[in-house]
Amino acid sequence: MHVAVDTVGRDVGRILQAVSLLLAASVAVVAVNGEFFAIPAFVVSAAVMGGIGTGLARLCRGARPPKKPDAMVTAATAWAVVGVLGALPFVLVAWTMRLHLLPGLTPPLNATTRVFLHPLNAVFETISGFTGTGLTMATTEGDLPRALHWWRSLTEWVGGVGVIVLTVAILRRGDGSSGSYTLYESEARSEKIHPSIITTVQEIWRLFVGLTLGAIALLLLAGMPPWDAINHGMTGIATGGFAVRAGSIGAYNSPAIEYATVPIMIAGSIAFPVHYLLFTGDLRNVYADLQTRWVVAWFAVGAAVLSALLFYTGQYDSLAASFRIGLFQFVSATSNTGFGTTTIGRGTERVWQTGPTLFACLGMLTGAAAGSTVSGIKLIRVITLIKGTAWQIRDVFRPASAIRSLRIGDRKLSEHQAQREYAEATLVFVLWLAFLAIGVAVLLAALSPQHPLEYVLFDVMSAQSNVGLDAGITSPGMPALAKGMLIINMWVGRLEIIPIAVLISAVLRHGDFYR
Repeated sequence: MHVAVDTVGRDVGRILQAVSLLLAASVAVVAVNGEFFAIPAFVVSAAVMGGIGTGLARLCRGARPPKKPDAMVTAATAWAVVGVLGALPFVLVAWTMRLHLLPGLTPPLNATTRVFLHPLNAVFETISGFTGTGLTMATTEGDLPRALHWWRSLTEWVGGVGVIVLTVAILRRGDGSSGSYTLYESEARSEKIHPSIITTVQEIWRLFVGLTLGAIALLLLAGMPPWDAINHGMTGIATGGFAVRAGSIGAYNSPAIEYATVPIMIAGSIAFPVHYLLFTGDLRNVYADLQTRWVVAWFAVGAAVLSALLFYTGQYDSLAASFRIGLFQFVSATSNTGFGTTTIGRGTERVWQTGPTLFACLGMLTGAAAGSTVSGIKLIRVITLIKGTAWQIRDVFRPASAIRSLRIGDRKLSEHQAQREYAEATLVFVLWLAFLAIGVAVLLAALSPQHPLEYVLFDVMSAQSNVGLDAGITSPGMPALAKGMLIINMWVGRLEIIPIAVLISAVLRHGDFYR
């Protein structure tokens, strides 16, 4: 395996160029909200990111089209670099307020924005945003300037589809569709709506914008204020979970808003090709889609089980309250959205008991449909692992001359195909659990021993599954080691591990890089 460093440099540069355009466009939103003090922070951030991206793209402009190892390293590198440089608005806005750089325009620095004076907190927030996680360093989200509300929501909205998908849509590649598709696959995607990858990406963005507008309209109808509806519509359909109020969706104390948010999270959990079928009126094939059936069934069964556990443990005083909270929290956890309506834990103080906490972890682990905006293991891998394991066991009792095949949905896999897909699913699952175990071990070492083990597992699982729910552990007061570990978990979880493993392998074996 060899990685062309100039190919990686060029493509990372193009990705930075695309994301810098988002920073530049955000200036208009900041101005409309009257927060003129934040405009220089976004202008400088756009110039820095765009300048670095343009420099890389020009320096490496003669590079060949990416092969699979190049694309894997590009994805892993780009998501890390975008997360670091995307933190600039948080840091610069906080320091603008801290130093009162624009007298008469700049409000006083509050405690929530103050945490972003520290670059590590800003990087945590941005990585959480672009990976669609939603864990936050903001203690009281409503106290943030609207400029940072917007940037948090925009990072999640773009991250829900992917920064590479954004780049392919904005900056059409000059090396043909094969290079674009190789990069597209590196971002844990393989679905194609049209034969051309360019038109597929454009169709995904059309669907995504339409779903976002529908989500915003639904929240407005449910009674959510316009600014809140815009931000929660964006982060909800992207299954991201950043909120604009402390307490997330629970801050509204509105059953109508909660029940309106549930279908938004479910919509974000369904693969884009299925949404395309829905928009074109092909309902029969929607029902025939294996992942969609499993997503709906898992949400229904899981919500019922979690509601029963909450009621049985006496967490809430009525079955109706248990169902309302159980439904919302299970859909939020399994869709990897991370909106909250209740307190799961307060760090060292127990709120939810062990049973409901671990069952919510199971939902975070599986995630929903591949080809959607969710993370986690993905249900198709869970299906492959379950059916593949049963197939392997049955295979022991078959004669050696038997013709072996495995059916997954409407696909009939040959023995070779079945072995390959089962091996891939097993590899991702094992590596995923390994990184999870490392994260839990590091947090246990970094945190005080008073934190319940299931709460530590919950927060690490939430980070690696890109969910955003927390049990009261994730906060600005965490040790730097714990923050750094959760940043790695979020990064690893969003890219489904393999690109990270390829990058690590290439770095450890310096001979894998060449120009």
